[in-house]
Amino acid sequence: MAEIDRSLPIPLFYQLKTSILEDIVGGKYGPRDRLPTEHEICEQYGISRTPTHRALSELADEGVIIRTRRKGTFVNPHWAPRRAADSELRISVTQAPLAAAIGKTPQGSLPVNIALMDYAEQRHTLLGAIAEGRAPDIALIDETLIADFADAGFLLPLDELDPEWVSGEYDRDFVEPFIAGRRYEGRVYAVPEEVNVAGLWCSRRALDAAGCGVPTTWAELEATAREIQATLPAGAHAFAMPGGHVAGETTSYCLLAVLASNGVEVLDHSVRLASNRAVAALRMLRRLIEHGCMGADVVTYDWLRCPELLGSGQVAMTVGGSYETDVIAAAAGIEPAGVHNHFAFAPFPAGPDGSPATVAGGMVYVIFRQTKHPKEALGMIERIVATDRLIDRAAGHPTIPSRRSAIDVIAADSPFVAHAVELFSTAVNRPVVPDYHMVSTQLQNMIEAVLTGRYGPAAAAERTADVISAITGLPLHHEARM
Repeated sequence: MAEIDRSLPIPLFYQLKTSILEDIVGGKYGPRDRLPTEHEICEQYGISRTPTHRALSELADEGVIIRTRRKGTFVNPHWAPRRAADSELRISVTQAPLAAAIGKTPQGSLPVNIALMDYAEQRHTLLGAIAEGRAPDIALIDETLIADFADAGFLLPLDELDPEWVSGEYDRDFVEPFIAGRRYEGRVYAVPEEVNVAGLWCSRRALDAAGCGVPTTWAELEATAREIQATLPAGAHAFAMPGGHVAGETTSYCLLAVLASNGVEVLDHSVRLASNRAVAALRMLRRLIEHGCMGADVVTYDWLRCPELLGSGQVAMTVGGSYETDVIAAAAGIEPAGVHNHFAFAPFPAGPDGSPATVAGGMVYVIFRQTKHPKEALGMIERIVATDRLIDRAAGHPTIPSRRSAIDVIAADSPFVAHAVELFSTAVNRPVVPDYHMVSTQLQNMIEAVLTGRYGPAAAAERTADVISAITGLPLHHEARM
């Protein structure tokens, strides 16, 4: 560990950054090794947190390290340049258990090098790697990034690499409506690992205590929320949903389910957000706060807060994804397989101009054009998502595999998976546009403004529609206002 010399005209953060980099290059920290925390580094070097944070941030931006929320900072095993003699397949994923499972998948002619990246930072991390010519061969990404990366020319169309597998297995065995959401301009760019839907979670105990069933309409939802609220202790709420920037894309994912339940399609050759149906949805959510059934502090929740509150009994109903079963189970102190017995999962109730709705989602494998091994990369993906592999990974977990052949096996033993599959018919896709990440940010702005009362529903929808139109270049859809 090099000493920090305060007498030098070199900034402290730069000295620290150089010292950490030398430790990595020198082998003190190897690939995937965990670095000390910011607090530990401050103590080791006798410096404040400001230069420490900057040094680590720059190393992360340069791809040397990977920062993962709640887990720590690790040396990026993909940072070192590839050498001609070191042919390998580099794979980036966001989940440690999945990384371990992929590591057990039969390899082809090339060894596999797997790196973890933070889910919230995946776009930033991958764009940095692409810009520096060190993109992984394969990455597991949120499906909302497909259009973004494909439009920029970063991805290889899979139907070019293996048209027989795409037409023979992908098109026939992978489930709808998820396939539609993973195409861009008619080409196949991604293969799903798992599928999920955003809908309404309800505590069965809270519903029973209030003498209510799972709501199927907005009117029932509001009435049920008021009935439940009357049974709850101070500080607890009948309803919650991610309501702002802190939860990021999860906020947009959940909001889109609410909008879809009243027949709102945000983008359809035009921006249709400034509509009576969208305004009605925002008004309904605002009423839940005005009636005391939801706290305005939902705008500060991160993406895990709602399922944690539901599991712990501090919230009775939330909007969330089917993938949240593990979080709910941990908060409730039960096994994931038992979640279905204690919590109901349903489409978001129908609005006056719509029908019960869910939103399709999931993580997908893509292949970057920078790969020197495209055939080997697709072959690896085909092995990763083979039916028996998907069954092995889903067994004993409330996870919905992406293939019908695997779902048939898992659903036979999992009431939750069997029920979730029934909701596929209510699912719609998120907008498939290259600038979705910016559209998503505007949706987060909109719901945050409405829930805090900074803007009324009509004004918020109008402003957001204007910005999304500017972002996407799509015209505004105008209609008579209520």
